[in-house]
Amino acid sequence: MKLKLDLHDIYNRGTDIDRALRAIMDEAVAKKATLVEIIPGKGSGQLKKRVLRFLDQKDVKALYHRVEKDSKNFGRVFVHFRWK
Repeated sequence: MKLKLDLHDIYNRGTDIDRALRAIMDEAVAKKATLVEIIPGKGSGQLKKRVLRFLDQKDVKALYHRVEKDSKNFGRVFVHFRWK
């Protein structure tokens, strides 16, 4: 199962960004999704950096297997999960 989160609509609302990221991670864990696609967009890169900082938090990092930055599209981040 693949989940998708597009952050274009809330790019300038910090608390909404964190809430949306937390919700998509919780949903991925609940549904045992294998992949979450997060789309911060191709702007200045600040939103992508914020997403990567969120994913690097200790409690969040424990949830997923690895993060992949899309090599073909700068504005996408893939979060891979591994379920036993």
